[in-house]
Amino acid sequence: MADEVDESSCNNYVEEEKEHLQYQGIMAFNTAETLLNLSDEDYIPPKFPFELPSFDSSMSFGKELRKHFLLDLDNWTFINHGAFGCVLKEALEAAHKWQCYVERQPVRFLDRELLSLLGHVNRRLANFVGSDPTNIVLLPNVTTAINTVLKSMAWHPGDIVYFFNTCYYTVKKLLKYLNEEYGVTLYEVTIAFPTSDKKILEVMNDTLEVGTRLALFSHIPSNYPVVMPVEEMVILCHSKGVPVLIDGAHALGSLALNLRALNADYYVSNAHKWLCCPKGCSFLFVSKQYQSKIKPLVISSGFGAGFNSQFLWSGLKDYSPYLSLNTVLDFWETMNPERIRKYNNTLAKEAALMLADKWGTSLLSHAKMFGPMAVVSLPEVLLNCVTRGGQEEANKSHAEMVQAKLHYEFSIEVPVKLLQGKLHTRISAHVYNEMSDYSRLCDAILLMTEEVHNNTNAYQAFVRYK
Repeated sequence: MADEVDESSCNNYVEEEKEHLQYQGIMAFNTAETLLNLSDEDYIPPKFPFELPSFDSSMSFGKELRKHFLLDLDNWTFINHGAFGCVLKEALEAAHKWQCYVERQPVRFLDRELLSLLGHVNRRLANFVGSDPTNIVLLPNVTTAINTVLKSMAWHPGDIVYFFNTCYYTVKKLLKYLNEEYGVTLYEVTIAFPTSDKKILEVMNDTLEVGTRLALFSHIPSNYPVVMPVEEMVILCHSKGVPVLIDGAHALGSLALNLRALNADYYVSNAHKWLCCPKGCSFLFVSKQYQSKIKPLVISSGFGAGFNSQFLWSGLKDYSPYLSLNTVLDFWETMNPERIRKYNNTLAKEAALMLADKWGTSLLSHAKMFGPMAVVSLPEVLLNCVTRGGQEEANKSHAEMVQAKLHYEFSIEVPVKLLQGKLHTRISAHVYNEMSDYSRLCDAILLMTEEVHNNTNAYQAFVRYK
């Protein structure tokens, strides 16, 4: 972990700030709003109290980049980045430095420095995702962001929320809450796989009704991680007068985002997943026409000072994940975002095709639809084994038996899911992965299938994990 903040650099920082900054006042939310509204030409970034790390753009992806992550890749085959992400080592060290700096003089930092620093990282993130800074607010996670939007809306019995079966399960729980609390009508539409952009849009056009209160879609659904045609979906929703919220939990870092061009009414994404920020950093985008209606879940000092200000301060908490986003963005800009995305997406597709070929199975959908995650069906003999030849109805626990065996006996971290009545594995690819990781998964599954074929009592090798 990084050393504590150098005392001399902190003192120099404070003196420079005295010389160059006019007095802003305590919790100067009006100043924060002004900073977000400034043009790039007029905006002057704040100075940092310590030097941020730099990165070498010539580094190769794969093993060479593993030193920049805290993952125990000597003992684990980790191909599940999509679960909770993996933090960039230098970003976590920067977060620790921010924590130490805050504690050197907490009142000075929280009263007089925090808002301008948050405004700066807000501007940087907005630029990265193609948005006006005044349309973006930072939040701890996508769950909070989606709750913020849905709990800000004035619901009435019979209001319709339209969504697909690919919607994330915790979002479905929130929708169930709206149904039980306000009488909201939930209209869930099934997308069967394999599919195509054309089929998805045809299903939408046939089932989305004028007068629907809100449409909610995942940009890259967690269990079915195809890249949805959200640009066309937003256009279709707006053609029927339906506002749309895009759950982009897996999109930031996976795709080149341009929120201005997308024109969604609401967009949310995590920075701690594919972007590799320390845990507890996401953003909520709200189009101008809806900002007056969206309120934070926690009302605090910034309320009434402007859309952004009401989210800047929600009470005392650890702001280091937000501030360390500077280091994360430095990494991405140095390494080239397009280069990172191309490596991850290409590796995931090539690995998925290799696995399907070796196992004699298939991908959940067409390879071109996947980003840095892909889903491959497992040999049917495994499901037959864990369900005792079909004596037990297949359910989530049977998938978990196979996943646990991979975890405990092969040190492979990868999810196994029951989708459309078959076992599938969802692989992830990031810059620290390489094809040998997926070869180990391939060999492990082949060993398991061989054991099933050769051992009439193979069920006992799985049931311990049920």
